[in-house]
Amino acid sequence: MSPVTPASVQKLQTALHAKAKESPSFRFYALYDKVHRKDILIYAYECCKANGGAAGVDGQRFEDIEAYGVERWLDELAQELKNRTYQPLPVRRVYIPKPDGKQRPLGVPAIRDRTAEMAAVLVLEPVKRVRKLINAGHQEIVDADLSSYFDSIPHSELLQSVARRVVDGAMLHLIKMWLDAPVEETDEQGNKRRSTRNRDEGRGTPQGAPISPLLSNFTSLIMPMTS
Repeated sequence: MSPVTPASVQKLQTALHAKAKESPSFRFYALYDKVHRKDILIYAYECCKANGGAAGVDGQRFEDIEAYGVERWLDELAQELKNRTYQPLPVRRVYIPKPDGKQRPLGVPAIRDRTAEMAAVLVLEPVKRVRKLINAGHQEIVDADLSSYFDSIPHSELLQSVARRVVDGAMLHLIKMWLDAPVEETDEQGNKRRSTRNRDEGRGTPQGAPISPLLSNFTSLIMPMTS
């Protein structure tokens, strides 16, 4: 069951959405401080817990966090974000079977990173412009197959697209860190291998991370449209 959105979070999202709708050219410059707000992080954690999912590269599970103390754990994450000492861990890559027999790569961030990403989603979601483009008749945004695009999404163009509405440098840096995070895979012999291709080539984002669907909406602004 999905957690109920707190009134304070609803109020923030409503205000951001109203401003985005009222002023299409307005650029948001103070969003990062909302990401480490206690109510935002608590709700973000609850959303991640409701979605379930396996542990990331650190092996930390929701049961471990509950035993440690959720409030204490969230306070530590909030402090890292507030002090700008937060650094995302590598994303664990797993493969899930597709109907055609092939396998689809899926990124599994650590729960701390999923929570931080979800907090950013809660803040950025009201700002995105995809609904306006859909209303203008660009149904390709809905119908396009973005699955393969996750591996080739260009970081610089994506960040430029986000910056059309968000000029908060700390928020943009946070997104860039998630885009640049290494990917860790474990082979059949149990050997771990980390790849920094995303950072080295400046493209790609792991499919499965909470921030990825939102970023795919922003990328629709730079994808070529077909009639």
